Amino acid sequence: MTPFKHLFSPTKVGPVEIRNRIMSTGHATYFAEASLPSDRHVYYYRERAKGGIGLIVMEQSCVTPNTLGLSGRIAGYDERAIPGYQKIAQAVHEYGAVLFGQAGHFGRQATSLHTKLPLWAPSAIPCSTNREIPKAMEEEDIELLIEGFRRTAGNLREGGVDGIEIHAAHGYLLGEFLSPASNQRTDEYGGSLDNRLRLIRRIINAMREEVGAGFAVGIRISGDELLPGGLTLSDTCDIASRLEETGGLDYISVTCTTHFTRAMVVPPMYVPPGYMTHLAAGVRARVSRMPIFTAGRVNDPLFAEKILTDGHADIVGMTRACICDPEMPNKAREGRLDDIRACIACNTGCISRIQQGTKITCVQNPAVGEEQKLGMDTLEPAKRRKKVVVVGGGPAGLEAARICSLRGHQVVLYERESQLGGQVNLLVKEPGREEFGDMIRFLHGQLRKQGVELRVGVEATLQQVQADEPEAVVIATGSLPDRSGFSPYRPDVSAMPGADQENVFTPADVLSGTAMVGKRVVVIDDDGHHWGVSAAAYLAERGHEVEVVTRFALLGIDLATTNEHPFLYSRLFSKGVVVSPSTAVKAISSGTIIAHNVFSKSERIIDGVDTVILACGRKANDSLYLSLKGCVNELYRVGDCVAPRKVDSAIREGNLIGRTV
Repeated sequence: MTPFKHLFSPTKVGPVEIRNRIMSTGHATYFAEASLPSDRHVYYYRERAKGGIGLIVMEQSCVTPNTLGLSGRIAGYDERAIPGYQKIAQAVHEYGAVLFGQAGHFGRQATSLHTKLPLWAPSAIPCSTNREIPKAMEEEDIELLIEGFRRTAGNLREGGVDGIEIHAAHGYLLGEFLSPASNQRTDEYGGSLDNRLRLIRRIINAMREEVGAGFAVGIRISGDELLPGGLTLSDTCDIASRLEETGGLDYISVTCTTHFTRAMVVPPMYVPPGYMTHLAAGVRARVSRMPIFTAGRVNDPLFAEKILTDGHADIVGMTRACICDPEMPNKAREGRLDDIRACIACNTGCISRIQQGTKITCVQNPAVGEEQKLGMDTLEPAKRRKKVVVVGGGPAGLEAARICSLRGHQVVLYERESQLGGQVNLLVKEPGREEFGDMIRFLHGQLRKQGVELRVGVEATLQQVQADEPEAVVIATGSLPDRSGFSPYRPDVSAMPGADQENVFTPADVLSGTAMVGKRVVVIDDDGHHWGVSAAAYLAERGHEVEVVTRFALLGIDLATTNEHPFLYSRLFSKGVVVSPSTAVKAISSGTIIAHNVFSKSERIIDGVDTVILACGRKANDSLYLSLKGCVNELYRVGDCVAPRKVDSAIREGNLIGRTV
């Protein structure tokens, strides 16, 4: 008996019937070319339609030039976007999914760096994140905005989409008009709730006149802005009730927050699944005649089913889940739950890439943005079945083995440790990072199902590999901690004096439990990613007195774009961890650390140190690869044993080599 009574039942949204209750919410991809939809969009959205999703809401189409910014965004107001919309709609409809467009304006939560035009806002109050003072919109600006929404709606309709969503959430321009924290106008667009709703009502009317009655029109709003003086759930329920009364809308999509708490828009794994569901439920209690959509870290179809069963919403956004595994809906419908590659909310390939101004991808799914080359049904059987030996059971080796096996090769995988996973087995030891292990569970499960021979707890040697008589060998032996304590602030580029002392360990030593750690600990974070942070959090949770010294301006500086800082800093500081930024270590001497400020060069002595943790990067573990060169016909290496990087590179390289062998 299927566990899905509701998730795969059809539903109607206005005039549109949708085959199931799974939705991909509007999210940036930066796939546009010259601000127009591209073929990359076509393949990306088609892949998700082919995977069985019910509703796709396209990324936001910008309604005026002054909010366009980077060319990777779509100029929805431009008629030249229509042919691109048509190609996307045709591809999505071919596989039975419904496609909605989304129209919006970023308002003050943007920058004029690219447009050279002033930002618009209801009042001249800057965004707390970007801090640029916007222009308080005049009447003529408001008329241009309404016309921009109307034109964008018309272009999307001509483009063949089935509906359109007005973006009034996340503190963007229309949300700024709704919120008393950002709208301090004294004219007809400010003050009372009806006045603050006036602009949205006018936009709904203009768009409805443009697209007609046979076209779905909805709106996305923040259930709670999580902003001092901003909209609360009670306020949003009043807004939703009044919007329902307009008769111009077919649904309400409920999300939360603004850029004041931007990390909660696309939160990392520290935030529990379904963290916004209560907001949709609150609106659902006030709105009876329209469907309510919800979203927010829903990566499990069984959990999505529960949301629907409990009556909290009518459609569930599973956006990152379908980025990670576009086939998730089909797999769930067919009962293949173990075959679903679950999103782990690492944020490294999706929102992090957007915040860096580049195209999205996915740590676990390298096909994202390259569906034409790497998407489903692109994997070709091997022309000749080979015996392939893969050495290393981390993400790179597991993915290489999976793809080789799927192509028909006989695969043997060696892993020296007692369990598969490589460095991931250490990363999951950091409090709140346990979900990272789902990546390994998926890969391990697939290899067992495919019949790959797993030699776990066996270290592969040159002689052993040769004895297997493989026709191809893939080396994925990863990397080792760099214990030298290299720093660019020592002109002789030598190892850090004292780095070889018995009280000096690496984060790997700490997280594996092999380090004998004293009471007072100093973590030297020259890594900038998770290693130093993970060690500090792990030790602080266990009652150690921890200070982190980093030569960077921020602890975990590479994590700034993954939305993890607020959660990491809250955890560390609540445990009393001391952070000393812009500080480089010159030497370690017994219980003393000699450091200096990287700018002023003023020296600082840290006394009474029991244990030092060196997070100073890693080095390729390539000895087996080098010894095998010239000894086997086909030899490849992937992941960190090429050069230590992040897990997205490891899985991508494993996937590509698996297609090459």
